[in-house]
Amino acid sequence: MLEKIQQDLAGAIDVYQAMSEDVNLQKQLMDLIQWCLNALRHGGKIIFAGNGGSFADSQHLAAEFVSRLQFDRAPLAAIALATNSSSMSAIGNDYGYEQVFSRELQAIGSANDVFIPITTSGNSHNIIAAIDVARKLDVRTMCFTGKTGGRIADICPCLHVPSTRTERIQEGHILLGHILCGIVEAEFFQMGHLET
Repeated sequence: MLEKIQQDLAGAIDVYQAMSEDVNLQKQLMDLIQWCLNALRHGGKIIFAGNGGSFADSQHLAAEFVSRLQFDRAPLAAIALATNSSSMSAIGNDYGYEQVFSRELQAIGSANDVFIPITTSGNSHNIIAAIDVARKLDVRTMCFTGKTGGRIADICPCLHVPSTRTERIQEGHILLGHILCGIVEAEFFQMGHLET
């Protein structure tokens, strides 16, 4: 049992180390940070979506923007799609589960927004459908995904966590999301560089 714990901890460290050395990943994250800052400064919002654990991650990260992460400040506009259970069940029933994100995005999305879909596989049909809607609405989109990016890697920019294990990918997504939120709130409120 102890050996398994040590292996999992070492595996997580390996993924984080690879991310810390991936200059392309870091440059893409810088782009996403700038997109989010521009969106918020022009009345837009940050929109997240995901399934299962990634659904929970979407809510978690949206909450960091709306509430706070590192210091008290005014709320920043962010939302996770499909958190209204009545809306999600109605769309799922009337149009199919594949449309639960895309239909809501079509209703609330605008060209000033940023869409951040989260999928470990990169193959979620409802995420792909939402990305299609985002493109039609001119919503800038960057996906959090895993090593390969799946089908989504061919249709939008992706932040690839360098792993094929779901739990390692999800841990990487939360790290990226916390970095994103931390820098956005610091820059938006001109707090400078906070201690890490």
